[in-house]
Amino acid sequence: MTATVSAATPPVSQLWRNCRLLTMMEGAEIIEDGAILAAGERILYAGRATAAPPAPYARIIDLGGRLVTPALIDCHTHIVHGGNRAREFEMRLAGASYLEIAQAGGGIVSTVNATRALSVAELVAQALPRLDALLSEGVGTIEIKSGYGLTLATELDMLRAARRLETLRPVRIVTTYLAAHALPPEYKDRREAYIDEVVLPGLAAAHAEGLVDAVDGFCETIAFTRDEMARIFTRAAELGLPVKLHAEQLSHCGGTRLAAHHKALSADHLEYIEDADAAALAAAGTVAVLLPGAFYAIRETKKPDIAALRRHGVALAIATDCNPGTSPLTSLLLAMNMGATLFGLTVAECLVGVTRNAARALGLSAETGTLEAGKSADMAVWDVREPAELAYRIGFNPLHSRIFKGQTI
Repeated sequence: MTATVSAATPPVSQLWRNCRLLTMMEGAEIIEDGAILAAGERILYAGRATAAPPAPYARIIDLGGRLVTPALIDCHTHIVHGGNRAREFEMRLAGASYLEIAQAGGGIVSTVNATRALSVAELVAQALPRLDALLSEGVGTIEIKSGYGLTLATELDMLRAARRLETLRPVRIVTTYLAAHALPPEYKDRREAYIDEVVLPGLAAAHAEGLVDAVDGFCETIAFTRDEMARIFTRAAELGLPVKLHAEQLSHCGGTRLAAHHKALSADHLEYIEDADAAALAAAGTVAVLLPGAFYAIRETKKPDIAALRRHGVALAIATDCNPGTSPLTSLLLAMNMGATLFGLTVAECLVGVTRNAARALGLSAETGTLEAGKSADMAVWDVREPAELAYRIGFNPLHSRIFKGQTI
């Protein structure tokens, strides 16, 4: 006789106990003797073990006094792409600037040809090692952008590859449409035509296929203007899609205030922001996503104005910006270290920046980023004593285990 499971069967309960807990709900305060109770994929309780509700049938997991945080979130990546740009790395070592490399035919456009040559399956195969590297450091949610196809067909293929990755690994993936990343060579001197023929139709097609969660662009002297991005953002709003923006990375172009005007989820990079930009972000509730890997890789000397962002109460997030040219970084732990060392962030700001604020930058605050009742049971268990060790060490991964939607990986 074959046993059947009733549709009314409650989900399996699990109780993780004997841990030092960082829920990240309020700053980065440690709860000694913490416990997390979950039913299936959802957290029922996270806090002091002495206050946990009765769970007589829960499976007990003793964490041996280890530190537990929410699973980390990498809220800005470009991990789906073809090829690499190691040659440009050599050019930068010889003194070439980001702008000089782009003007010589390198930069974003140099990755386009390699990406266009790959099928969806090949894009997935090349992205998997990068994805695995991030997951191995306790990451549970990753944002993946298009932007290296710059044709309607290849932009969609990049998003399809990103969606497929979510079926191959236990991870939550957020997809972002970034066709306004660079002007492809075939549209040189035809900027408006590229927007009309590729960016906007591609956005509509991606939305119709369910491939896009947000819309992004690169607002910069070597990329797209504020007016051009405003057209794209207006269309995104018509489709009900949130927006993000690469802004003020290489110069001050006014992208930050454009992002704030459109109530963007995030404005990213921000090396050249001014005080008024920070005020605009705060008023809009837009997250400032700091990308120290790119700052480091392109040898930038202008740091984001962290003091202004703090003064206006802007939420700060940190991400890898993993991409082949300007931030070939697949370690969110190292990004935290860089945020502290290069930008002067505190340990608490780093931790909040890869959990609660990173979730906010993706519009996922109701789902993940903190450990509290109702949210997904996404956790990272660490072989460390103090939270500062997560940002302090360089090239060392202290992850003990990763839990995603209640399942230990």
